[in-house]
Amino acid sequence: MVPLALLYAAHFIFVLELFIVRISAETDSSDVSALNVLYKSLNSPSQLAGWKSNGGDPCGKSWKGIACSDASVTEINLSGLGLTGTLGYQLSSLASVTNFDLSKNNLHGDIPYQLPPSSIHINLAGNAFTGGIPYSISEMSGLESLNLANNQLSGQVSDMFSKLPKLSNLDLSFNRFSGNLPQSFGSLKCLKTLYLQNNQFTGSVSSLASLHLDSLNIQNNQFTGWIPDGFKKFNNFQAGGNSWSSSQAPPHYHVYNNNNDDRSSGVFEGKSPVINGLVIGGAIVAVLFFITVLLTLVKKKSSHTVHYIDESDSQGRSFTPLVNHEKAADHVDVLPSSAAVGLKAPSSGRNSSFSSENEFKIKFYSKPPPSERNSSFSENDFKVKFNSKRNTDPITATAMLLVDLQAATGGFSTTRFVGKGSIGCVYKAKYADGKVLAVKKVDSTSLDFMEVISDISKLHHLNISELVGFCSEPGYNLLVYEYERNGSLHDFLHLSDDYSKPLTWETRVRIALGTARAVEYLHEVCSPCIIHKNIKSANILLDVELNPHLSDCGLADFFQDTSRTLGAGYQPPEYNGAPSDYTMKSDVYCFGVVMLELLTGRKPFDSSKPRAEQCLVRWVRPQLHDIDALAQLVDPALHGLYPPKALSRFADVISLCVQSEPEFRPPMSEVVQALVLCVQRSSISKKLGGESSASRRSDESDHYYYG
Repeated sequence: MVPLALLYAAHFIFVLELFIVRISAETDSSDVSALNVLYKSLNSPSQLAGWKSNGGDPCGKSWKGIACSDASVTEINLSGLGLTGTLGYQLSSLASVTNFDLSKNNLHGDIPYQLPPSSIHINLAGNAFTGGIPYSISEMSGLESLNLANNQLSGQVSDMFSKLPKLSNLDLSFNRFSGNLPQSFGSLKCLKTLYLQNNQFTGSVSSLASLHLDSLNIQNNQFTGWIPDGFKKFNNFQAGGNSWSSSQAPPHYHVYNNNNDDRSSGVFEGKSPVINGLVIGGAIVAVLFFITVLLTLVKKKSSHTVHYIDESDSQGRSFTPLVNHEKAADHVDVLPSSAAVGLKAPSSGRNSSFSSENEFKIKFYSKPPPSERNSSFSENDFKVKFNSKRNTDPITATAMLLVDLQAATGGFSTTRFVGKGSIGCVYKAKYADGKVLAVKKVDSTSLDFMEVISDISKLHHLNISELVGFCSEPGYNLLVYEYERNGSLHDFLHLSDDYSKPLTWETRVRIALGTARAVEYLHEVCSPCIIHKNIKSANILLDVELNPHLSDCGLADFFQDTSRTLGAGYQPPEYNGAPSDYTMKSDVYCFGVVMLELLTGRKPFDSSKPRAEQCLVRWVRPQLHDIDALAQLVDPALHGLYPPKALSRFADVISLCVQSEPEFRPPMSEVVQALVLCVQRSSISKKLGGESSASRRSDESDHYYYG
């Protein structure tokens, strides 16, 4: 009997162990949801044994390429499986993943803005990714290895490497990167291997001079200048196929294979002290003489009735002169670039504004230059823009013919009319091959249209409506974007539609996070930063998977009146009508209002409501930290299907964004982090049914609202 009892006991222990293993293998729901989305984005490939589009247990069922620790996914290794598609939008939910490898596949599209945030090793080499390096990588303080080689990545590499103290291996080779190397490369003190070969990098490599590398390959780029002397210490160094200077390096520049000629020691080295003294003394005398002449001319001109204005600039334009009793110093703005102060030889013609004895002429503007006077931005914004004009980059968007756009829109007919936006009307353009685009007619002509095109064509982000093309012909300034069939967030929340279902809680949080990332990109990645000035639910467009795309980015200069553009309920308390009143923190406030719309399903201002509830912010803000009151504020369309803890966190973010004082509102990077945590720590209710319950619109629906 004893052996039988022992047998039963052993069997019981075995069954108990199986039960414990099964319980412990139940994978974290946020990881499951993220892998479900990834699987669908990869076109549900048969190679991924065990994977599912909805639900499942990756850790308990040993999904192919997945490794776990307890109930958390820690490794995704899908290298060389012939996968196609994209990486989806929910990788940031994989909070415990440290090794992320999808190299040697056929993946395309942009690399998602948010990758697994705790990554130590990222390998996406050997695919067909386009776009740039996602800036969120700059926050991965534990990252040790990043391999993006052999893709189609392009553009200038952002200055994003200053917070990566552990990065030891970086491979950006065989892409299409261009521009100068980021200065933050120099802060990568642990970096051992750096591969930049076969790109289109330009400029010098001086930012790499302080690194202590084992291997550096910068072959086949467009680098110029000299190779730092320290590079000869690297075990493996290759630099061929560039345009290195063959001339003598500057005195301070330690050059690889430098011959150390006496000529490199200094400008005056080898000359006698007497000659040096004569040269320096002559230079001082010349400078003093030049300053004296300038002061004399300025004093002489200040006594005239009107400050000098170049005839070519003044003809046909109104210009208010300074009269005798006005002090020039109080009215003259001396801009730091080009046209503010101009020095040129006197005209020899009889219409010269100076007599022949004057050797210089000086231009003073008591207003901005005439071509800029109608701009809607503030004086400080004007100065920044004026300076930036001198270096207008090439336009990367496609120039389109007016005749083609007219044909695609039916001559901008009313049947193709989509809506009236802040800067003009929007039309639906249909092409024979099935392509559908949105064409925006810009009403304003106060700015250089092509200059604006140059700026916005450089905006590339997963959650920003990207400019597809443009057209500038007499009487027509047109912007062309992808047509998002699901319309705008405003449509889903506030317009009844037989084609759509209510947005689920999970989808609402995802829309908020994606939009926050777009604004973060404008504020903290773009240089100079971009203030949107028109963030509202009508400008958040939703694609077929209900991913958000922020529209009207970079078009703030077209807005004549920001308060009218935003509409009731969005206007920040600090905005009093002056362009300088509106700052990045004003954008944060407007984003907070959008989050309130997602939370409550209400419009920012609704005159049909009781007076105390008409202004959404004023009504909701005092209740955001009251748990019982908060539950009553939630959009009834959700039918209670939301996680209470996630709701509370969501409300906390809103409360910060809609603070009355701008200085108390967080930067968008902190908003993004808070929303990421909201997603990561939330356990989405299984009653939502995953992505299958997400709202949709019919492909034939033309409900599409632009603010």
